[in-house]
Amino acid sequence: MSLSRFFTYGVWLGALLMSLVTYAGEPEQQLRAAAINGDAPRVAALLNAGAQLESRDDNGRTALMLATRHNRVDAAQVLIAAGADVNAKDDIHDSPYLYAGASGYNDILELTLDHGADLASINRYGGTALIPAAERGHVETVTMLITAGVDVNHINRLHWTALMEAIVLGQGGPAHTRIVALLLKAGADPNIADADGMTPLQHARQRGYTEMVQLLQQAGGR
Repeated sequence: MSLSRFFTYGVWLGALLMSLVTYAGEPEQQLRAAAINGDAPRVAALLNAGAQLESRDDNGRTALMLATRHNRVDAAQVLIAAGADVNAKDDIHDSPYLYAGASGYNDILELTLDHGADLASINRYGGTALIPAAERGHVETVTMLITAGVDVNHINRLHWTALMEAIVLGQGGPAHTRIVALLLKAGADPNIADADGMTPLQHARQRGYTEMVQLLQQAGGR
């Protein structure tokens, strides 16, 4: 066997062995592995063969939760079409809907919104999907969640709203400034203070975020 043919055979054998390792175990384990890998045809085949859709790993994560964590849109689509619960929370209170929103995984977020996402559900910090989306500067995600009807004035356990997080945890750049504008336009209260009594406007002034200050003042911030 020539060296090149031997190398090609080795690559093929390695891929075969990896496939066998990846999809070893019970059908539900294989389903979760296929979801992680984004192997939508394998996901569909396992479901058709009877794998339990809502089975969980040691961290309480369903196949859909795992597909979401890895932003595997095709696999998520197959799972959701089969009836996967978009609100099923894992051991740290993440759900596919909440995680997609927080991470800016908009394709999966849209799927969850179209299939029963609980807009009032909260994460381990007591926040809706909108709050971490605002904090992380996901402008399109924030727009989607506002349009869907998420409460823009929800207060988490730190006593922060989405507006507060966009200011305090953002960098004052274009994305976070745009998010502040979107939230205010959607009815965010500019005078909901944090646990220490500081308002969004006071935080923006303290940080020198001039554009945010102007937006807050125009919205009646004090």
